[in-house]
Amino acid sequence: MKPVLDETHDPSARSWVESANSPDSDFPIQNLPFGVFRRHSDSGAKVGVAIGDSVFDLAGLRNENLLGNHADVLSAAEACTMVSQAPGAISLNALMALGAGPRRALRLRLFEFLRNDAPSSLRQAVARHLLAHTEVEMLLPAVVGDYTDFYASIFHAANVGKLFRPDNPLLPNYKYIPIGYHGRASSLVLSGASIRRPCGQTREANADPRFGPTKSLDYEVEVGFFVGRGNRLGESIPIREAEEHIFGICLLNDWSARDVQAWEYQPLGPFLAKSFATSLSPWVVTMEALAPFRAAAFERPAGDPPPLPHLSDAGDREFGGLDLTLEVSLQSARMREMIMPPAVLSRGNSRDLYWTMAQMLTHHASNGCNLRPADLLASGTVSGPDIAHAEKSARGCLLELTSRGANPITLPSGEQRKFLEDGDEVTLRGFCEGSGFRRIGLGSCRGSILPASI
Repeated sequence: MKPVLDETHDPSARSWVESANSPDSDFPIQNLPFGVFRRHSDSGAKVGVAIGDSVFDLAGLRNENLLGNHADVLSAAEACTMVSQAPGAISLNALMALGAGPRRALRLRLFEFLRNDAPSSLRQAVARHLLAHTEVEMLLPAVVGDYTDFYASIFHAANVGKLFRPDNPLLPNYKYIPIGYHGRASSLVLSGASIRRPCGQTREANADPRFGPTKSLDYEVEVGFFVGRGNRLGESIPIREAEEHIFGICLLNDWSARDVQAWEYQPLGPFLAKSFATSLSPWVVTMEALAPFRAAAFERPAGDPPPLPHLSDAGDREFGGLDLTLEVSLQSARMREMIMPPAVLSRGNSRDLYWTMAQMLTHHASNGCNLRPADLLASGTVSGPDIAHAEKSARGCLLELTSRGANPITLPSGEQRKFLEDGDEVTLRGFCEGSGFRRIGLGSCRGSILPASI
């Protein structure tokens, strides 16, 4: 489906919230991502929209009847104040369940409120519901019932495959189906949460298996996307309709214990090596905000099989990709002591994913599996091709960057890393930019490593 552009994408539009007009702001008026927050002075959670360095309280607008009488706008605003059945908290679940129409209508109304040519009386009324980021604590944006992690980057799959199967890096099914596994929703944590080094069972060479803290803790640079409107059990989702079932995206770090994974993953795949923690960024950037940055799907090399018919669509081939730059940086405890900034380790782009979001979602539902609002799907590690003399590698995890520890990286402090050490802080960032459009960002996704508990 061709992305729809409207006045909310006008690159010349500015906001009366001055911080949103800064060229390096992740949250200009053209973005307007959704999240869930709590004021430091109040225990209640609320749905908000990011604008510059502020958060717009949607409940306040609704309570003062400032949103007008448009049915879709009002239904979206009402959904933003609904309490999820479990665990009994405000979340984006109800808004996600409404589908694209109400979400688009609310986006347009908020854009009208926040643009710099809004009437002064309207500005004064809505400004009462604007909070500084420093006044709030961000919470997980949704109550996630199920989490599925894919393996959609062929460059990542090939790089990892070469480490374990040099003569046959890609398994025969890779180019035919989006490979994925069922993750653990209960261990999803918000950006900023510390990650306890997990313990697990490992085996080195022919030695007896041992249990203890992982020695090969890794990050994974990923894009997460939330299901909007779901499907009934037993029904599939045609690929031409798939993106109408996607609410928006976030940054995701699927932390991995590589030594645990190497021992346990055969024959059923990742388990304890992945289920200890997955970090999410707090703001969900909607599909509408991403419209100017849609790109052609990954161009398969000559000789690769075409997708099977249920995973093939002309619109998805033309616009199924996303021009999203993804960057990961690391700051060690010593670097913090030396007041050294984080070091950028790699920079990639989600255009390099072999499978599109629509293909992943369609494949997930193709057997009649019922996807539900706020289910979380993730791309898997986003890596790109190695380019000679490139400033930064596009390899999205340390397993690839260090060739399974054989080639350690050197930090500006002089320290070397094969895998993550206690005290390391990893930060993911993502942004979209393109000629003729305003840059928008996803914010950041951070996590620091604590020692194992034993």
